[in-house]
Amino acid sequence: MPARLHSYSFRDYLQVEEMSGVKHEYLDGEIYAMAGGSVLHAGLTAVVTAMLSDQVRGRCRTYSSDLRVRVAATGLASYPDVTVVCGPVQTDPENQDTVVNPTLVVEVLSPPTIAYDLGKKFEHYAQIPSLRAVVYVWQDQPRIEVRERVGEVWRTTVAESKAMAAVPGLECRLDVDALYADAGAPPA
Repeated sequence: MPARLHSYSFRDYLQVEEMSGVKHEYLDGEIYAMAGGSVLHAGLTAVVTAMLSDQVRGRCRTYSSDLRVRVAATGLASYPDVTVVCGPVQTDPENQDTVVNPTLVVEVLSPPTIAYDLGKKFEHYAQIPSLRAVVYVWQDQPRIEVRERVGEVWRTTVAESKAMAAVPGLECRLDVDALYADAGAPPA
């Protein structure tokens, strides 16, 4: 393996973020530019945000993809498409605009990053003690996958057309057909 010429600190990463017009993820001293989203990606993100906000109002807060989340155990810093925090917000000791205690994160899956999102990125998210669930929303089909922490185990359920995706730990449900219709997805 070639030697790394430069390894960025989290502080270096934060400086890049402040000066940049695009978002980046940070992991293991490397800074990675995030791909832009499609019209459907933006629509699905907006509708999921609205659906979750309505259901957790008064108990939790829902945030857009502008909120940076850091996994304290691994150092990953990323911008989930939607983040829900129940209870007081806890921020990273190095940056008060970075949350370390999400309760739920949502990723709308993009073809170039789907393997990473469902694999390595989930492994990072699973290290967050406060995280109860990760919700994945597909762009190419009406499909929602919920990975919910039950004790020390992650349980996966999938909901497709004519079904509801439930997040029992947060008492939330996402109507698959309504989500895709409201986001402007072509009928399945």
